[in-house]
Amino acid sequence: MENNNYELSLLEPEEREQIDFIYNLLPEQDRQGISRQDILYVLDLMDDFLEEEGLLEVDEATGETVYLDGEVDDTKQLDFLLKAVKKGSAASSPLCSPLTSSQIQMIMDGELQYGISKGWYEEE
Repeated sequence: MENNNYELSLLEPEEREQIDFIYNLLPEQDRQGISRQDILYVLDLMDDFLEEEGLLEVDEATGETVYLDGEVDDTKQLDFLLKAVKKGSAASSPLCSPLTSSQIQMIMDGELQYGISKGWYEEE
């Protein structure tokens, strides 16, 4: 667990803010099964999905992540995340608890709410 806290301490302030925002949106009864490290893991997997879908690129000159405009298929994204989390859990990854579909969906919803609060997304 110490390594997980260390990794979280290396995050940029905005990344920590995002993780805390999502964690604090979770209903109390659901927080016990989800750590901040789990949220970070799912957010990283969400970026992997976006990269696979051609909606995220890394600027080779600056190393900055660039999010491209486009539609995200939430069902396809959830399926991708479920498979990746299951694979990570099966590999006994210390970075991943065995999250359920509803827990992953809550993290996705929290990321959406954070993005709306920052003006990255528009409410539908």
